[in-house]
Amino acid sequence: MIAVVEAARAGLFKREHWGRNVVAGVVVGVVALPLAMAFAIASGVKPEQGIYTAIIGGLVVSLFGGSRIQIAGPTGAFIVILAGVTAQHGIDGLLLATAMAGVILILLGAARFGGVLRFIPDPVIVGFTAGIAVIIWVGQWKDFFGLPAPAGTHFHEKLLQLLGSLPGLHLATTGLALLSLALAVYGPRIPGLARVPGPLVAMVAATAIQAAVGFDGVATIASTFGGIPRGLPPLSLPAVSFERLITLVPAAFTIAMLGAIESLLSAVVADGMAGTRHDSNQELIGQGVANLVLPLFGGFAATGAIARTATNFRNGANSPLAGVVHALTLVLILLLLAPLAAQVPLCALAAILFMVSWNMSEARHFLQMVKTAPRTDVFILLITFLLTVFADLVVAVNVGVILAMLLFLRRMSTAVEVLRIDEGALQAELQGNGRSKLPPDVLVYSIDGPFFFGAVENLEQALAQTHTDPRCIVIRLNRVPFVDITGIQALEEATQNLQRRGVRVLLCDARPNVLRRLVRAGLVRKSDDPPRYYRDFHEALGACDGHAAAAGDQALPGTGR
Repeated sequence: MIAVVEAARAGLFKREHWGRNVVAGVVVGVVALPLAMAFAIASGVKPEQGIYTAIIGGLVVSLFGGSRIQIAGPTGAFIVILAGVTAQHGIDGLLLATAMAGVILILLGAARFGGVLRFIPDPVIVGFTAGIAVIIWVGQWKDFFGLPAPAGTHFHEKLLQLLGSLPGLHLATTGLALLSLALAVYGPRIPGLARVPGPLVAMVAATAIQAAVGFDGVATIASTFGGIPRGLPPLSLPAVSFERLITLVPAAFTIAMLGAIESLLSAVVADGMAGTRHDSNQELIGQGVANLVLPLFGGFAATGAIARTATNFRNGANSPLAGVVHALTLVLILLLLAPLAAQVPLCALAAILFMVSWNMSEARHFLQMVKTAPRTDVFILLITFLLTVFADLVVAVNVGVILAMLLFLRRMSTAVEVLRIDEGALQAELQGNGRSKLPPDVLVYSIDGPFFFGAVENLEQALAQTHTDPRCIVIRLNRVPFVDITGIQALEEATQNLQRRGVRVLLCDARPNVLRRLVRAGLVRKSDDPPRYYRDFHEALGACDGHAAAAGDQALPGTGR
């Protein structure tokens, strides 16, 4: 259900809720302003495009998303990807990739993939998030210290050049950046500024100082980008060609997947704070619509912003009205205060991104995981982190997820047991069926757990331990919740090998879903003579017992005879 409809049904648009949501929206709009410009510049586009992204993205997601208090806009997680796309394909390529990502997100939501994306392992998420934070932090050294732009494409190349340039840092720029960083972190602790967001305090203070003193060599928005125009830009379409679409497919998928993960994480955080429950599929659709519309206004990729969503809730928001007010607040700022933004020093925005990267890194959580998590999870965490920093975010996430899946499969396979059940363990069942012991030359095995391709080896090893061939082997399937085609094929192969040696293999006790798969795969057929499958253990024993064959040799209707 769309969050707007849900909030309306809950009565959250009544007049008594207006005040708290308007206040929250104004506060979040003010908080979003410096962040939107900083993220835009770091992504390789103009600062006003970050504001357009926050306005349009925030408005559309609030209206069409699946979370009541989600605030969307540009985020730090996107910086690495978007900067790479901009450098390779230009701003027009970035806008087209954003629109393509919007289509992918809509399709993911329509296909109900929202729940699946939540199963990405925590070590992978923490690893690539911390890696992105490091890249953002180092990427802002140029503006923070007033250094020349580093050449090269790889992280280590840029890092070495920046380290070599540090002795020649620009003193005024660095001093203003350090002051901005201190105000961004500690500004709310200053008496009278407790309710003012730290990034806003830093940006206003640095801008006022630069406007008053006019330090030479300090880069500002005016000196770098020529200022910020008032109002939204006219509608325009990025240039589209088939070749360009094909070229941008990998970037679009990366933006879509990262946006999906980030927005759903933010929605989960919002649920935890507000006690609500978001619709993950609708959230993906809302994010998709936003990213599809944004390029028409010169905006780039947007997603749910955890920090702004948390600020929204802490200031009283309980409905999408706050998100709409947040967008309108940014529109008013753009219309009334755009000329004043020309003097904002880039070093102040770099300082804000320093703080953002520290918060993104979750350094304490990262170190705690390294200390306390199982070694295999720590390995996945560190591999994902190192690949994100020194290779590529897409490679890092893919490798991290694949390693996590392989680890999970290994753990699952070890949890599946193929056990030989001795006569003593079956005594109660045998007595309940009027038997004192198993028929002669009969072995009973039980498969406990999901019988999938990772557990095939367990069956092979268990049956290989049968050193002398019995007359019958009964395999009980009552503890198998599901089976895949590899498991079925392994079962059939083992059955055929034993039958060639004169050992009859009987299956029994399968759950309905497992039995359907056995029938569909042809392991169990109507035409089997004698039947291979029996509906319960005692019928299978009867089929093994030559003296009770007439009474017990009846298979499940439709699968045996």
